[in-house]
Amino acid sequence: MHLGDFLRDELRLTGTHLGCEHGVCGACTVLVDGQPTRSCITFAVACEGREVTTIEGYDDDPVMRLLRPAFTRHHALQCGFCTPGMLTTARDIVLRLPDADEARVRLELSGNLCRCTGYQGIVDAILDVLQQQRDAPNVEFEQLRQRLSAPRMATVKPLAAAVSNDVPTHAPGKSPSVNGATSAELAEVDPVAMAKAKAKGNAIEVHFDVPYAVDQVWAFMGDLPAVASCLPGATVDSHEEEKVRGSISIKFGPMSAAFVGAARLQRDDAAKRAVLRGAGQDSLSKSRTQGDITYRLEALSADNTRVHVDMVYALQGPLAQFSRSGLVKDFVRRMVADFGKQITRRLGGEAVVSNEPQPTVSIAGMMLSVLWNHIRGWFGMPPRG
Repeated sequence: MHLGDFLRDELRLTGTHLGCEHGVCGACTVLVDGQPTRSCITFAVACEGREVTTIEGYDDDPVMRLLRPAFTRHHALQCGFCTPGMLTTARDIVLRLPDADEARVRLELSGNLCRCTGYQGIVDAILDVLQQQRDAPNVEFEQLRQRLSAPRMATVKPLAAAVSNDVPTHAPGKSPSVNGATSAELAEVDPVAMAKAKAKGNAIEVHFDVPYAVDQVWAFMGDLPAVASCLPGATVDSHEEEKVRGSISIKFGPMSAAFVGAARLQRDDAAKRAVLRGAGQDSLSKSRTQGDITYRLEALSADNTRVHVDMVYALQGPLAQFSRSGLVKDFVRRMVADFGKQITRRLGGEAVVSNEPQPTVSIAGMMLSVLWNHIRGWFGMPPRG
């Protein structure tokens, strides 16, 4: 049973609203150990022994004593369906980001959807409370802010447990750390989490062809900095034998993230098969990811090689709500296809240097191509590459 259903059906705490039930709309947001959490995609059993706060539990909360009248003053609600989750997120914003401006408030609210207000009143109410606290600091408010920010780093749980529970375990806005290690030190992947991710459908199989001999392609694919130079948004910071550290920046519509982490490459020369295992964290959203990328080379002819790519990934944090999106998977497939084109260019003689700028890719063009292929599929037409 999910936490949202347990709260409503078993405890009769119906102030928690269930909207999309896919972790997208944010209406079901509650606090778990002080952290905003999607109750519709969190298992109730995962919260055993933890502190869960719903909208009914804020009567004596100093932050809510300021937020509720501010929501009234600025007409920050209409039908009220999104309001419990919106207030919970607003509380997190004013506690965590005392210097937030309108742009940052809007960014932080992007995971909570409202179909009535147009958001302006909600943004104004949050900015109002932030300004009140700057002008005349409330002692209880400040004590709560300090209490919530200071000790969380000491209670961070392992990444594998966080992924399996689907509950954030560290403070938004703090330096990424898991069990005392920075995300750049995480190159081990939990096989249990990977199995669960695959069962959930967080897996992609794709291939691309390269017009060069299999041995030539295999040699190139073992050069991690060279391979990274073919992947838009990827940067290698350090490279030692089979280990690599760096980052990859992605942008999908209004969403953007920069995952910093580490990976280890294991290659089987005889089978022309390799596995890249890694983990990382986005410093802005605090989303964490781990995954396996397996690639296998198949010689189609003396001068033509097919690269089979199997990806399994686990996401935990705010970006996890997009991990099962079919559109995202199509987007990744298109990125892999462009990655294959870049490899072909490099093998064609273009020099690869460590400080070379990343190849540019039109995100808008890629998105239009994905959408156009969807439309062609609806009419029974074959997709275009």
